[in-house]
Amino acid sequence: MEIPGSTKKYFTTQLTAWHNTANNRSLPWKNEKDPYKIWLSEVILQQTRALQGLPYYLNFIESFPTVADMAAAKDEQAFRLWQGLGYYNRCKNMLASARYIAKDLGGVFPGSYEGLLQLKGIGPYTAAAIASFAYGLPHAVVDGNVYRVLARYFGIDTPFDTTTGKKEFSTLAQQLLDCKNSAAYNQAIMDLGAIVCTPRNPLCGECPLQKKCIAYHHDLTGILPVRSKKQSVRKRYFHYLLLKWKDTIWIQKRTNSDIWENLHEPYLIETPEPLEPGELLQHKQFKKENFIYDSLIFSGKSSQRLTHQIIEARFYSINLTKKPKISNPNGVWISKKELEKTAFPKTVVSFLENNLYF
Repeated sequence: MEIPGSTKKYFTTQLTAWHNTANNRSLPWKNEKDPYKIWLSEVILQQTRALQGLPYYLNFIESFPTVADMAAAKDEQAFRLWQGLGYYNRCKNMLASARYIAKDLGGVFPGSYEGLLQLKGIGPYTAAAIASFAYGLPHAVVDGNVYRVLARYFGIDTPFDTTTGKKEFSTLAQQLLDCKNSAAYNQAIMDLGAIVCTPRNPLCGECPLQKKCIAYHHDLTGILPVRSKKQSVRKRYFHYLLLKWKDTIWIQKRTNSDIWENLHEPYLIETPEPLEPGELLQHKQFKKENFIYDSLIFSGKSSQRLTHQIIEARFYSINLTKKPKISNPNGVWISKKELEKTAFPKTVVSFLENNLYF
């Protein structure tokens, strides 16, 4: 779609003026110029709301003040700090990038958009954000907030999650960018989307762009932006066996390319449908291990919603009378005290906390 230059200029001028006079959104990484801290904040904020990510950012900065500190950290320490934030592959990529910077780049952060794209887990949006905020380079950020603001203001009904849509929005975002002050402009449009032009119940009365916003004047805020299709949600059933032998508990590390990679969990039996206790005892995986025990107690269940999955977890505590030879090679026996130093998924953490394991 062709948009007049005057319309684009009005958008940028009004947005920048709002940022300079009325945008009071306060976050510790705003106006930050250290590329390491900006990178850390952007990685944490991938798939995470700012208020949720804030304490994690502060904890990481305290534990690893520099990229060299993070590069030297043990995986388990970083994953423990990340615990509960989700999308754990971000943490794995973050560690890999920190070590790449420390070892191959002499501890110096890439200073160009192209160089930033070479970091593991960094895509066009994150590279543009770091390039703009740290170095003032003229690269427009395009995230969910930006899609929403642009789609509503300009009345764009092209699905933003298609190849055509991504290209259209990226091109427009770059055309609107204040190249002389890219950091302020990028911060402004993201903040506007986060606190004013929100997904539901946008505060149109407080919006500096309301006067010429197509969605506002045509009652389209509930329709724009457009997503091409809804993705199906998969439901999974995890049956966790908390195997207890004397003063130790058996845990395993998730190493396959699945959710919660590199985190730990109790012995797991996953099934396509939930199992009652009697059905669990007859399950072939349970029978294969030939556990010898004096009690098996159902200890509760919980549900966790991920982006495209729902995990229903059921927990069973088993007091073993003989130490078994468990078939999974990724498992270890640890003391109860060691549990609090080990990184677990949020679902398991909640169970352990509620049952006073730490």
